[in-house]
Amino acid sequence: MVKYWLCVTNSENWEVIKKQKIWGVSKRSRSQIEQVRTGDYLVFYVTPQRIGGIFTASSESFQSDEQIFRWGEFGRYERFPYRVNLEPVVLPKEPAHFKELVQRLKFITYKIKWSVHLRTAMRAISRDDYETILSSLKVKQYNSNLKNERERF
Repeated sequence: MVKYWLCVTNSENWEVIKKQKIWGVSKRSRSQIEQVRTGDYLVFYVTPQRIGGIFTASSESFQSDEQIFRWGEFGRYERFPYRVNLEPVVLPKEPAHFKELVQRLKFITYKIKWSVHLRTAMRAISRDDYETILSSLKVKQYNSNLKNERERF
């Protein structure tokens, strides 16, 4: 059975994810990434307040100490050694604004301080929440394509 995941990253690591098609987490989040199966969908929340895109897992989880990610916040550096390989599903040129989705997402039960639900590297979300986010990204992608078409003429 396919699962849906919301993964939280920063802008710098989002570029690594898109380029290298890989997602990694720290030891603290190892149990979550070990639940990811090939074919699961990973939605990427990119700080601050953006949905960058969606990938599918193209591998089971594995461990690697190759230094590809960067996280220097609070003076600590992390390798994010627990990883999965990815294949892109939707990568719009412009991200969707997460705040616009908050009221419609079921996993966000505390709507006033919605960011508390994002204080983890990754979490499972429902298919309904996944589809809400997916439709938002497809609208962004469609609008971006329209804008590009208009600029050509």
